[in-house]
Amino acid sequence: MIINTDTAKKTAELLLQINAIKLNPKNPFTWASGWKSPIYCDNRVTLSFPPIRNYIREEFSKHIEKEYGKPDVIAGVATGAIGIGMLVAEYMGLPFVYVRPEPKKHGRQNQVEGFLQKGQNVVVIEDLISTGKSSLLAVEALKEAGANVKGMVAIFTYGFDVAVENFKAANVNLHTLGNYDTLLELAVSKQYITETEQQTLKEWRVSPGTWGQ
Repeated sequence: MIINTDTAKKTAELLLQINAIKLNPKNPFTWASGWKSPIYCDNRVTLSFPPIRNYIREEFSKHIEKEYGKPDVIAGVATGAIGIGMLVAEYMGLPFVYVRPEPKKHGRQNQVEGFLQKGQNVVVIEDLISTGKSSLLAVEALKEAGANVKGMVAIFTYGFDVAVENFKAANVNLHTLGNYDTLLELAVSKQYITETEQQTLKEWRVSPGTWGQ
């Protein structure tokens, strides 16, 4: 669920301006999963633009405090959300931890890095939601470490049905700054893409695993 429509439009505009999101229906990208995709999203680019990273930091912080009050800890999902998560924690004056995809193979074999006490309230920061699988694994790791996970906020979601189902099944509250539908509407209005290309991008979202085959 997006935080609100105005925020979603503003976020889409900023991500397109700095090429954090690239739309190329005619020459699709190949994701690590092997999926062919007319869109590529790399929200780590936002960290290189101070006004934009500050906008994201402040929107996240306002929403977290409104929705959850002030949590005890902010957690970022490695690696994409470590930077923005740290900025949010600093802005809110809160401790920060980050969650690895899996425990380290050496040393203390931590999956959650930083100081986290059992029973602490945690809000998780994510940069991008696709299927939600890796994001929810981070939530599970935090719960196993004794955290009380209040919810998750992310910069952008593709809005896949499988992600909606996964978050619902895990009973995790998710809010995002931007989403796919708002992005496409803005991209057409700003002439980043044509209406025909918009239709192609809509078709991809219906079945991303088989699109282009």
